[in-house]
Amino acid sequence: METPDGPENATSKKIMRPEILNPLFAEVEALKGVGPTMAKPLKRLKLEKVVDVLFHLPVGIVERKRVDTVEMEDAGRIVTVRVTPIDYRSSGGMRGPFRVHATDQAGNVLSLVYFGSNSGWAKKLFPLGEPRIVSGKLEMYGQELQMIHPSHVLSPEEGADLSESEAVYPLSEGLTNHRMAQLAEQAIARAPDLAEWIEPSLLDTRSWPGWQEAIRRIHADPQDELARARLAYDEIFANQLALMLVRASSRRRRGTPLLGTGRLRDALVLPYAPTGAQSRTIAEIEGDLQQATPMVRLLQGDVGSGKTLVATMALLTAVEAGTQGALLAPTEILARQHHATITKTLAGLPVNVAILTGREKGKARESTLMGLADGSIDILIGTHAIFQEKVGYRNLGLAVVDEQHRFGVAQRLLLQAKADRPPHLLVMTATPIPRTLSLSHYGEMDISRLDEMPPGRQPIETRVISGERLDEIAGALGRHMAKGGQAYWVCPLVEESELSDLAAAESRAESLRAAFGDKVGVVHGRMKGPEKDAVMAAFQRGDLGVLVATTVIEVGVDVPNATLMIIEGADRFGLAQLHQLRGRVGRGDQHSICLLLRGNGLSETSRARLALMRETNDGFRIAEEDLRLRGAGEVLGTRQSGEAEFRLAGPERVAAYIQTATDDARLLVDRDGGLEGPRGQAARTALYLFERDAAVGLLRAG
Repeated sequence: METPDGPENATSKKIMRPEILNPLFAEVEALKGVGPTMAKPLKRLKLEKVVDVLFHLPVGIVERKRVDTVEMEDAGRIVTVRVTPIDYRSSGGMRGPFRVHATDQAGNVLSLVYFGSNSGWAKKLFPLGEPRIVSGKLEMYGQELQMIHPSHVLSPEEGADLSESEAVYPLSEGLTNHRMAQLAEQAIARAPDLAEWIEPSLLDTRSWPGWQEAIRRIHADPQDELARARLAYDEIFANQLALMLVRASSRRRRGTPLLGTGRLRDALVLPYAPTGAQSRTIAEIEGDLQQATPMVRLLQGDVGSGKTLVATMALLTAVEAGTQGALLAPTEILARQHHATITKTLAGLPVNVAILTGREKGKARESTLMGLADGSIDILIGTHAIFQEKVGYRNLGLAVVDEQHRFGVAQRLLLQAKADRPPHLLVMTATPIPRTLSLSHYGEMDISRLDEMPPGRQPIETRVISGERLDEIAGALGRHMAKGGQAYWVCPLVEESELSDLAAAESRAESLRAAFGDKVGVVHGRMKGPEKDAVMAAFQRGDLGVLVATTVIEVGVDVPNATLMIIEGADRFGLAQLHQLRGRVGRGDQHSICLLLRGNGLSETSRARLALMRETNDGFRIAEEDLRLRGAGEVLGTRQSGEAEFRLAGPERVAAYIQTATDDARLLVDRDGGLEGPRGQAARTALYLFERDAAVGLLRAG
C-alpha cells in the first residue's frame, strides 16, 4: 500500500493520517537510546518506525530463578543473584576470555566471563567491592560455576525491579533482548487507546481484549492466546477491508468498454488449438472487457499452462478496440522473454510491439516514449519502467501484470493511473494460490484458473537423490549432453543474500567447467543485463550444454531442448520455488527429468516436501500442501512476495479468521455506513495503523 507520508497516493489525493497515530509513525530514532549505531540492527529487522517495534512481537518467554547463592544444581538454568566482584583475570590475548570473579552472599565464587576486547567494559560494570545483581545462564566450566556475558548487570536498587520472567524477541547482531524489551516498552507507551473497529457481537463472542490492552498483554506474555488472536484478527480485518474498498472503487469508476472486432485474433495462426481452459478464460476476459466497469481479474495458471497466449488474446482485443495494451513483468529476463514470444506469435499481423526496461536509453528510449504518446505503439512490454512518470500513453485500454505476487496494490494503481479512464487490469501468476491466500491477497479480484496443460506436454519425472552422489550426477549430465541434450543446474539457496548465492553458482560452474569446458555457462542476479542476455542467448541457441544459475531462472526462461533440471540443496527451497524451477524443463514434447539433490539429516517437513514433489506435478495441490507445511511466506517464496505481508497473523490464523474478517468488513461497508459511520471511523484508523491506507485515498477519489 502507499505510505501515508508519501507526497501523493495513486489517486493524486493527499492522504492524511489520523493525528492520534503520529507517535507510532515517528522514525525509530525517536525512541530514547536509538542513534545511528542502534538503528542499524533495528533496520536489519525492518524496524524503521515506532509502529514496527510495537508489532515486533516476542516469540517466547524466559523464566529467571532468583537465588541467594549459586549452586551446581542450578547449572543450565537462568538465575538472578546478588554478587560482589573481588578480582579480575585476563587471558592476555585480545580474543581470550576476561573473567570477573565475584562472590555470592555465602562466599561461593562465580566467574563472570566476557570475550573479545570487553575487559574495559567489564571493569566498568563490576567495580571491585561494589555489589551487583546479575542475571544469566549459570554453567559449569570444569569445577567452576560461570556466567558468560550476563544479560542483566544492575545495581541492587535497580535489580529489585527485575522481573522473574522476560519476553524473548527476534534479534539481529548488535541488539540484545534486554535492549529490545526496553524499546518495546517505549513503543507500548506511545500506543493510544483507539476506538473499537470490530463488530460488537463478534468481540463479545470471542472475549477478545481491546486493541491497546492486547498490545500490552502480548508483550508481557507471548503465550496470551486471546491477545495474540485479537491482534492477528485486526491485521486480517484491515487487509480484507482495504481489498473490499479497492474492489468497490474499481466497480464505481467508469472505464472504456473494449469491443474487439476479431480482425486480429481471427488472423492469428497458432501451432495448436487452445485448451478448453484457455478458451473458457479467454471468453471470461472478453466478457469483462466489454463492460464499462474496468476488469480486475487474476489469472492463475500452473507452469506451462498457456497464460501468455491468454494475455496475448486479451491484448489483441484491446488493440482491435482502438486502444493500447501494456504488459508488466517483474524482471528484465521475463520482460524480454515475453517480448520475444509475443512478437513471434504476432508475426505477420499489423501490430507494433515495443519493449521498455531500465536498459533502454537515449534515442531508443525516446523513440518508444514518442510511439506510446502518439499511439503508433500498440503493445508495450517491460518492467516497472513502463509506469514511470515520464511514460505516457495515448490511450491505454488494458494493463497485464505478470507474476502478480511481486507487485503490491499501490504499484498496480500507479499503472492504472496512466489512462484518463481506468484501464482494464489482468494480473497473472504461475504460483498456484490456495483459497486462503486468494482471499487475503487478491480479494478485490475475480479469479480465473487454467487447470489444463496444452497438448504434447508430458509430466516431468522427479527424483530425489543424496547430494553426496555429485560425481554420479556429473557423469549422468555428461551423457545427457553427449546426446545433444541441455540442462539447468540450480545452486542452493545459501541464505537471503545475492552475494552468497552468487558465490555458490560461480563455484559450481568452475567445477563443471573442469569437466565440460566452455559448454558451461552461468547466470546470476548481479550480472549486467547485456552480459546476462548473451549467456541466455547462447543457451537458447544450443551453444551451451548446461546453464548454472541461481533462482534468477525461476521465471522467464523457455528452452524446449533443456530436458534436465538439477537442483542442488533442494531441501533449502520452498515447495512453490521448487515447482517453479522444475517448470523450466518439460517445455517441449521430450521426456524431462528433475533431480532434487538433498542434504543429510532432513527434518520431517523437508522429507514430506520432497516426497510430494516426487509424486505430483499438480501445482495447486503443491500450493495447498506448502501452505500447511511452511506457511504463506514460503508459498509465495521468500524473495517473491511484493504484497503487504502479515506481521501479526501467521498462516494458521489467516486460515482461521479470513472468512470471518471478510464477512465483518462486508457488514461494515453494507450495513454500518462504511468508513463514514461511527465504527467506520475507527476502521479508518485501523487501515492507517496496519498501513493499508491506499484504500482510504481510493474511497475519497471515488
